Amino acid sequence: MSAPLLSLEGFGLDLCVDGDYRTVIHTVDLSVERGQAVGLVGESGSGKSMTARSVLRLTPRGARTRGAVLFDGVPVPEPDTPALRTFRSTEIAMIFQDPRAHINPVRSIGDFLTEGLVNARGVPRKPAEAKVVGLLREVGIADAERRMRQHPHELSGGLLQRVMIAAALAAEPKLLLADEPTTALDVTTQAEVMAIIDEARAERGLAMLFITHDLELAAAVCDRVAVMYAGLLVEELPADALHGRSAHPYTRALLASRPGIGERGATLRAIPGRPLSAFEVDAGCAFAPRCPQAQEICHSRQPSRELAGEGSAACLFPVTEDSNV
Repeated sequence: MSAPLLSLEGFGLDLCVDGDYRTVIHTVDLSVERGQAVGLVGESGSGKSMTARSVLRLTPRGARTRGAVLFDGVPVPEPDTPALRTFRSTEIAMIFQDPRAHINPVRSIGDFLTEGLVNARGVPRKPAEAKVVGLLREVGIADAERRMRQHPHELSGGLLQRVMIAAALAAEPKLLLADEPTTALDVTTQAEVMAIIDEARAERGLAMLFITHDLELAAAVCDRVAVMYAGLLVEELPADALHGRSAHPYTRALLASRPGIGERGATLRAIPGRPLSAFEVDAGCAFAPRCPQAQEICHSRQPSRELAGEGSAACLFPVTEDSNV
């Protein structure tokens, strides 16, 4: 049996803040199989984006890690090494949330798109340009040759995100890391961008780790969904089991708090309290202070992730019966 394409085993991360280390990610055990899409969801500050960035060693200087990050059964190369630069340019590509923050504003779109092909892969300039022009057309950008000569400030947010997708595909990766790629876009453009990513992934047989706040979107485009809270992976289950068959109270609370179509005027069911940062978690369950099902033991014993329903959940009292959330 072959190893998963991506595997995080007991992965944890601490960052140095004012001379002291604070935990940002407690424990993440997660795998992505070849060709599979896994959604990583949760509230802001839960550790989703930092988990994805850690796969590429894009962590702040001085970060301290635990556990292992394996790609195709082999540890991801260490930071600041030639092996890591090669790995980033050939095996995994990342689509960031804000393309304007990740595309050099003083260089043309053509320079941005061809840089990796020319410098990392040794592709001659003309063939590299021809390839990325074709990719721009594939992601829905008309007049691709003219766009190659333009600069980022001349393109809309939706077009720039398409440029980011083209750049990711140009690397011919095995895995896409998509970090909330539609958050800054309007609803119509969001749908178009996600359709482009999903179609390109299916055509190329790519795996994907998809970071999002949108549980509905994660369920629609992913095979499995993993839920994070306070730097912990609290539940993982098949995407088609997310609605009605989730076992962790936090997952159910997230689903219940979303606005629904056709519920005009209905009061949103907000989760009480505030989300904890990872460094605030004590010996008990991180969600216990906000959980309507918490019992006394939940405040003193941290649950491990065990089989529950159709997936696994880190809860001492998981919900197992079918329910419409």
